[in-house]
Amino acid sequence: MANVQDRGPPSTAAVAIGTAIVSGLAGYFLGQASSIGLFGSTPAPARRSKEGNAGPKSDSSSSDDEFDTEAVPDAQSSSDESEAQDLGELKTFPGNTEECKLVLVVRNDLGMTKGKIAAQCSHATLACYKAMIRADPSHPVLKQWERMGQAKIALKVDNEEDMLMLQAQAVSLGLCAQVIHDAGRTQIASGSATVLGIGPAPKGKIDEVTSHLKLL
Repeated sequence: MANVQDRGPPSTAAVAIGTAIVSGLAGYFLGQASSIGLFGSTPAPARRSKEGNAGPKSDSSSSDDEFDTEAVPDAQSSSDESEAQDLGELKTFPGNTEECKLVLVVRNDLGMTKGKIAAQCSHATLACYKAMIRADPSHPVLKQWERMGQAKIALKVDNEEDMLMLQAQAVSLGLCAQVIHDAGRTQIASGSATVLGIGPAPKGKIDEVTSHLKLL
């Protein structure tokens, strides 16, 4: 057997290969030890809050169609403004036995879609109801209308001037009359008078104001 001492020093290539093998093995075992928690858990980087990552928020209501989707009541329609309208003196019509109804007079010249009309009529219905409640929570006409099915009739009018004349006539008869003004975020100009709600009131009394109008 040859004497080991007779061999010369290891070549550079052998040293490099040996170093690579040792480094690889050491890295492998260190990685395994870390994965099973021998060195303790490494704290995870703090997560940013959703607010921090979100950046400037887009206003969802700025997209008319996404927010309103035609059939959803426009959140900024001025139904609140209608609450401040002068109701005059609401009559109770004592002794009335006929059916009570609420009439929704829609402007035909604005070219509103069916969905938009439905939304505006909803605003007018709610505005009239809230106005009656504020005037007298136990108003006999309102209670009668609620008991008898809450009838609603949709009619059409040619322009804003005619609509306002109908409102004035209704108020003079002691009827609740509320005009809705649109916020102008979808189809029509801001502040446009869209629907006049009249009632609830006895059918005969409302017909004194609207009997000449055609169904929508």
